[in-house]
Amino acid sequence: MDELRRIIRDVPDFPQKGVVFKDITPLLGDPQAFKKAIDVMAEPLRALEFDLFVGIESRGFIFASALAYRLDKGHVPVRKPGKLPAKTVQVSYDLEYGSDSLEIHADAIRSGQRVVIIDDVLATGGTARGVASLVEKVGGRVEALSFFIELDFLNGRQKLTGYEIRSVLNY
Repeated sequence: MDELRRIIRDVPDFPQKGVVFKDITPLLGDPQAFKKAIDVMAEPLRALEFDLFVGIESRGFIFASALAYRLDKGHVPVRKPGKLPAKTVQVSYDLEYGSDSLEIHADAIRSGQRVVIIDDVLATGGTARGVASLVEKVGGRVEALSFFIELDFLNGRQKLTGYEIRSVLNY
């Protein structure tokens, strides 16, 4: 994991002063590092029984799409308001530096379908918690949440009590 950890770039004061952003862009530009990241995320998910990945805008799409291909699953995007063309369901949530909203197509998940939620970073847990409630609101069942990076010092897991959480790199 050290080779993956070394490729992640710290960007201070982004998106606002005092936040150190963990930038995965260098990882995405390195085909071997990205392949390893997907392999490491995919392996423990093979043991789960589930139907779909739900990728959180925007970097979660990248990981969820690659994982869906690797594990032969579907991928449902969760997007910012106004980006999806059909009828949507929305959730608002708190971030470590404000609040936001996300939407999912109302018919993207059939009742009882099992999903794994994917994002690049687990920070305060607000986004992930919001997406989990969104999945449940449209009838899905959250089997696990998987992140490439987890920022332990922000205690995001506390907002996700009751869910299985998987992370590759912890800071």
